[in-house]
Amino acid sequence: MGRYFGTDGVRGLANQELTPELAYKFGRTGAYLITKQKAKASIVVGKDTRISGDLLESALIAGILSVGATAIQAGVIPTPGVAYLTRTLQADAGVMISASHNPVADNGIKFFGSDGFKLLDELEDQIEDLMDQPDDRLPRPVGADLGRLSVRKDAAEMYAKFLENTASVRLNGMKVVVDCANGAAARIAPAVFSALGANVIPLAAEPDGININANCGSTHPDKLRKAVVREGAQLGLAFDGDADRLIAVDETGELVDGDYITAILARSLLDAGKLDRNTVVTTVMSNMGFVKAMRALNVNLIQTAVGDRYVVEAMRKGGYVLGGEPSGHTIMLHLNTTGDGILTAVQLASVLVKTRRPLSELRQIMRSYPQLLVNVPAASKQGWDANVRIKRAIEAVEAELGDEGRVLVRPSGTEPFIRVMVEGPDAALLEEYAERIARVIRSETGLVHPAFHPVSSR
Repeated sequence: MGRYFGTDGVRGLANQELTPELAYKFGRTGAYLITKQKAKASIVVGKDTRISGDLLESALIAGILSVGATAIQAGVIPTPGVAYLTRTLQADAGVMISASHNPVADNGIKFFGSDGFKLLDELEDQIEDLMDQPDDRLPRPVGADLGRLSVRKDAAEMYAKFLENTASVRLNGMKVVVDCANGAAARIAPAVFSALGANVIPLAAEPDGININANCGSTHPDKLRKAVVREGAQLGLAFDGDADRLIAVDETGELVDGDYITAILARSLLDAGKLDRNTVVTTVMSNMGFVKAMRALNVNLIQTAVGDRYVVEAMRKGGYVLGGEPSGHTIMLHLNTTGDGILTAVQLASVLVKTRRPLSELRQIMRSYPQLLVNVPAASKQGWDANVRIKRAIEAVEAELGDEGRVLVRPSGTEPFIRVMVEGPDAALLEEYAERIARVIRSETGLVHPAFHPVSSR
């Protein structure tokens, strides 16, 4: 069996790795498995603004129709909009065509169940099994039993109205710069904030099919930072291509990442008595400063593997309402079933209004510890975690850091690397600590390339 699904759906180079033929098979097999209990099931289909969206959408819809299901075409809409519409329209499933923050040449496909949540691993495995069968034996209805296409021209408006209704206050007069990444948020985000009374300055809101995520959006916030200061705005908001994540900028031009946003929202919900079970869910990549901030608030913290789907799974299992990742996926399960960048932005702006405090002050809830992430090339990733020398190297650094830092070592799921993350109060020492561990990993796993490459820090 081939493994098509990653932690966030299927991704690949559009028209080469993720071909229209493959999209057709995903539509066909996915629609069959998800909806086989109903004679006339329906599936919501959305896409972002990248040029390959039309190609893959056509093929995906053809696959859905070929097994007799109805395809509800939502057009360009954020990923969380598909999750919302799937529930609201009482559809049997939803599909989003997007590669999120990836470059324009990539694209992807992700499925949602009728409840608006991403599919369980077990159902993805069943889709893959059918995809890999040598013979296609799925139903091929004819005549009146073929599936139909339903075009919902009001899909974006429905989702925008939902977002507006989540705001507990008006944003009258607030000057906001909104970086839409030339993606799925371009039409909706400025409209939502304008409807709430904000003075909106749009940025990267003119998608042409090829400029999605190009030096803009949540992964390239420099232009947003400058625009906020230049315009004298109170808030800057940056989404990614499918608008399921948010990175903010305060009025001084400083970045406010997912950890800060989650911390601010946690305190707001706590003060309002709405932080169910007094718990927040994050991944192991959350900064130690965030962990300490939650301890100071006496908020329980549950940490999962990297990936918003694991955050959501833990939230559903425990009945929690707030979770997030440093990358900007913030999940508020009492409002929507998946990470929702525009929804998060509305809630964050509402906190500014309710507290009458600037974001630069609200972000003082935590202090971000310097963090260094290193990719260590390894000929083999097998058995590294059981290697005694690697364990001792990690433990030695952890002992030196004590309660003021941490080490996280994990294999890459897609590349021949073992990733070493070291975090602590003294940035000058992090590279020394990381190299100490990396040197042992290289010697124990087999060197692919001799260079030591710190890839990111903060």
